[in-house]
This record gives sequence, C-alpha cells and structure tokens, in this order.
Amino acid sequence: MEKQKTIKKEFTLEGVGLHTGEKVVLKFKPAGVNTGIVFFRQDKSFLIKSDFYSVLSPDNFPRRTSVGKDGACIHTVEHLMAAFSILGIDNIQVDINGEEIPGMDGSAKEFIENIKASGIVEQQAPKNYLVVRDPVWIDENKATLVILPYPAFRISYTLDYNSPCVRTSFLDATLSSDVEGCRLGFARTFCLEDEVKPLLKMGLGKGANYSNTLVVSEKGIIDNELRDPDEFIKHKILDLIGDLYLAGPIKGHVIAFRSGHQLNIKLLEKLRRYKEKAISSGVGTTTSFVPSKDGFGAEDIMKILPHRYPFLLVDRILYIEKGKKAAGIKNVTINDYFFQGHFPGKPVMPGVLIIEAMAQVGGVLMLAPPENRGKLAFFMAADNIKFRKTVEPGDQLLIEVTAGKVKSRTGQVHTKAFVNEKIVAEADLMFALVDR
Repeated sequence: MEKQKTIKKEFTLEGVGLHTGEKVVLKFKPAGVNTGIVFFRQDKSFLIKSDFYSVLSPDNFPRRTSVGKDGACIHTVEHLMAAFSILGIDNIQVDINGEEIPGMDGSAKEFIENIKASGIVEQQAPKNYLVVRDPVWIDENKATLVILPYPAFRISYTLDYNSPCVRTSFLDATLSSDVEGCRLGFARTFCLEDEVKPLLKMGLGKGANYSNTLVVSEKGIIDNELRDPDEFIKHKILDLIGDLYLAGPIKGHVIAFRSGHQLNIKLLEKLRRYKEKAISSGVGTTTSFVPSKDGFGAEDIMKILPHRYPFLLVDRILYIEKGKKAAGIKNVTINDYFFQGHFPGKPVMPGVLIIEAMAQVGGVLMLAPPENRGKLAFFMAADNIKFRKTVEPGDQLLIEVTAGKVKSRTGQVHTKAFVNEKIVAEADLMFALVDR
C-alpha cells in the first residue's frame, strides 16, 4: 500500500515571477496527513488549498495556472505542482510573500532538487488516488484531452505547433517512478517570438528572459539552446502533470493532443464532477488498490471464492481495500440461466440472487487477505434487506461492500447494489470464516 508523503525538513527558495516580474520568497514546511498542498499568502494572512476547487478560470488568468479564494491568488503554480506530483508529495505547506510562484529557470528542476535535498518521508496513511474508471474527455479548438482507465499515471502527448522550429512530435511516459518524472521536470517553458510583444501588452512575461524562457524564432532559439531534443514536448507534459495534480494523484491514461493550460483546467472541472458523481453514487473513486493491467476478473475471483458457473455471480472486482471496502460488478444479460423461469415474459433478476451477488463481493473482501486464504466464508445472516428497483437484462449491477465488525471467525458487512447510479438493493450481511 502506497503511503502519503511530505518533506523531512523546512527549506527556503526565492526567485522572480515569470509574469509579474516580482521577487518572491517561498518557505516549504512539512504537513500532516490529508493536509494536501496548501499555500499561505503571508502578505494577506490567507491559506489556499491547491485543488480543483480553488483553481481559477484561465479566461481571467491566461497562459498560466492559478489558484485562489476570496480574492487571494497564487499564480503560475504548474511547475511547482508538477514537482510535487513527480516526487509524490501529498502534504506540504508553502508560505509565499507574493502572488506568483517564482519562475526559477523556467522548469521544475530547482524545485525537484531542493525537495529531494530536504528529504522525503512516508506518513502513516494511504495515498488517496483519484482512480479513473470511465473515460473522461474534452475536445475543443482542435485540441483534445482524454483520460482512460489505467493502473498507473501515464501520459501520451502529441505536440503540433505552428512553428517550423517546434516539430510535431509524440511522447509516451508512465510516471511510475520519479526517474522518468525528473527527466520531464528539467524541460523549460517556451514561446514563439511573435508572442512576446502581445504578452507584454497583456501585462504578462515581465520576469521572463532568454535564460528562463526558450524564445523560438523562425530561425531557431534566441540566445539559448535545448537541453534535450524533446524539450518542447516534455515541457508541455510537465505543465499537464502540474495542472492535473490539482486533482491529486491520479491512476489513469491521459491522451493529449495540442493541450495547454486552458484545456487542462477545463478537464479538471470534468474530473471534479466525475469524482463528485462517483462519491454520491456510493462508489468510492479513491482507493489504495488498483487492479492489474489485465483486471481482477473471474479467474482471480475463483482463486478466492469456491463458486463456479452457474453460481458465480460476480464478473469483476473493481477495487478492494484490505479490511475496509470492495466493489464488484455483475453484467446482467438475457442469457443468464435464471431468466428462463423467473418471469420469462418480463425478465427480472431474482432478489435472492442480488443478495447472493452482494454476498460474493463481501466474501472476496473477507477472504482476500493472506491470513484468510484457504478458508470458506459461510453466509450466516442477512438483516435490513431492502429492494428498491428491479434489475433487468442489460443492466450492470454495481456492488459496494463496506466492512463492519471483522473478527478471526466472523465478519459483518454493509452492502449496496446500484444500477445506473441508483440504488436497487441493500443489506447487512454476516459471514462465518471457517477452515476447509
């Protein structure tokens, strides 16, 4: 189980904001579990949690990512947020005496190096992932962003820029360790030469120069050179990593075509609604368990449960958190054997089989821990049973199980079953755990 992380000791950094041109000082402090990434505006004595509830509209603050609340803002957070994401920092407080994170060298390099130097420590709490289980996407102005289910954080990016010196390219990166992330973290921000004057006219880019920003003319990079042949696309991925970390650590495959801050932030809004919808339907989206690439299907279930066709009523386990929660699905089809005799003129899944399917997910939760492997979970009792809606062919039964009292010989669970996010049944179930 992956644990949350914070830094070991405080440290200070200072620099100039890329857009405001103002000198700012940052003080990084360790924070307790479940704190998240928080900024403290010292000049306003105001605390801002950096998440997708505090992200500000890119229409008001273009060419950067900003967070704020009640008029207090922090601008250009993306490179620092990317550093936190790459190094797996979940909890930290950053005190700042101004309104913009310093640009440093235009990348996340100095943030990454200083965080590593301060030390990173694990905390006694599981990491809270946003696990993407259904596609989430946005497509506008010839740019696209999609997130698909995947057991790790992966980004596939296609760069297509209107410049002969910024070649069209593709890069695929799985951020399963900070090694790959650090390679991305060293990529610097860039802009086209004909964008410089319009940006300055907008009041932006006051702290930018040829050292911290790669300025690309028709002939090449002005007064600088690339650190890496793929530095342009790597920086776009770096921005995307930082922007998406406002949703917290993610398990999902991000496919991006020409995306920038504008589209990234709009995707964050969709992710916020996705998470809220999943939570309201009773199915947790944050869990320490992510199925393997091949899934946790019937074969794996049969290694835990003794049930076999036609009485194995669970097709897939979506997630399981040891001793706490599990969720599984049963795809209900007209070919299911019970429809032949149960209201064949108007097929309805028998309520007792819905309870049995719920019990089987509960059995997986009880028997999955290594100490219970090889035992049998006998269904002893069912209380507070409620059927709220019929289940018919074509429905997908989504079952959530939450553990109650679990002892060495007995276990209690509360179960709920959903179809299309509406509850169809619930019950409290009790099991006896016995040796074979």
